[in-house]
Amino acid sequence: MTHSRRRFLQYSLSAASVMTLAPGALAAPLGGKAPAKKRILILGGTGFLGPAVVNAAMARGHELTLFNRGKTRPELFPGVKRLRGDRDPKKDEGLKALETGTWDAVIDNSGYYPRMVRASAELLAPRVKQYVYISSVSAYVDDLTPNADESYPTAKLTDPNAETMGENFANYGGLKRACELEVEKAYSKGATVVRPGFIVGPEDRSDRFTWFPVRFAKGGEMLAPGAPSDPVQIIDVRDLAEWLVLMVEQGTSGSFNAVGPGKPWTMGEMFAACREASGKDTKLTWVPADFLEKQGESGDGSIPIWVPPTGKTKGFHLRSNAKAVKAGLRFRSPTVTVKDTLTWFNSQPEERRTKLRAGLAPEREAELLKLWAVAQAKPAAAGAKEG
Repeated sequence: MTHSRRRFLQYSLSAASVMTLAPGALAAPLGGKAPAKKRILILGGTGFLGPAVVNAAMARGHELTLFNRGKTRPELFPGVKRLRGDRDPKKDEGLKALETGTWDAVIDNSGYYPRMVRASAELLAPRVKQYVYISSVSAYVDDLTPNADESYPTAKLTDPNAETMGENFANYGGLKRACELEVEKAYSKGATVVRPGFIVGPEDRSDRFTWFPVRFAKGGEMLAPGAPSDPVQIIDVRDLAEWLVLMVEQGTSGSFNAVGPGKPWTMGEMFAACREASGKDTKLTWVPADFLEKQGESGDGSIPIWVPPTGKTKGFHLRSNAKAVKAGLRFRSPTVTVKDTLTWFNSQPEERRTKLRAGLAPEREAELLKLWAVAQAKPAAAGAKEG
């Protein structure tokens, strides 16, 4: 998988079933006071992040309006006000439903093309105080530098009129940054730009993170990519959603890296969480990055999420989240995320559970393990002959 493809997929907000948050699941703002009721417009709201935001906002007593085409699970949230339309103002219905109405904030988790984001931002600016745009860490120019913060150089769109992701999704990072600029231009001080990395947790239909605990729970010998010390950054969709609501409650603006966990996490710790969640004593065979690359597995391809912390991807899983944490972003234990993800997946119908949408196919995993065993045996055999 190409690097640009990987950067696109790290933000994939695939459609998924709605998750349920218990009332009061979101911590109160600083000071412990109950939040003032906000009127929040959500552009989208029925995919993966969208339902989590809706539930978090409802748990806090806010008034919601969803704007979407009504094609993805229109049965969700029957008690929430809905406006029908299309992000593309050139379409017949377009943004007509948004020409009237006032809100305290809009949360845009469905904007991919600058022209369309510009249209919604300019239309809403006179009547909405805050525009929260969900971007991506792909908006940065590269992944070379560990601990890079929000001041890191951003990507540039070669063709300012592009409205396709391009070959191998080469336009994705530039498009997200161009969308950010449109929001910042229309809103100035009221623009909130959020750049997540991998969004994971229960209800994630992509199975990218889910593959690890599910595969571990099957037992046997499992290929573990790279080294136990390799870093990995994820954010539980529930943590992200709750923080977005908090940002609206507090009227916080600016750009933020929404990556986690709170403390640096490693592949070794992730597998330890898988062991705890599954109760399985699965045998891990660590296969070095350079060997995997020779076999065509350079990271975040058939083996999702993971990339080697070297070369062009040295800083991929090491973005700074200090600014977001200071603004109130909090993280549940990643072990809880692993457990909840596995529990959710195991509750799905059998047909769903037999069709993981990401991760190494069993045959490919067995092939790689065999190749690695052969490679390990050759030096041992040569040493025996010399002895």
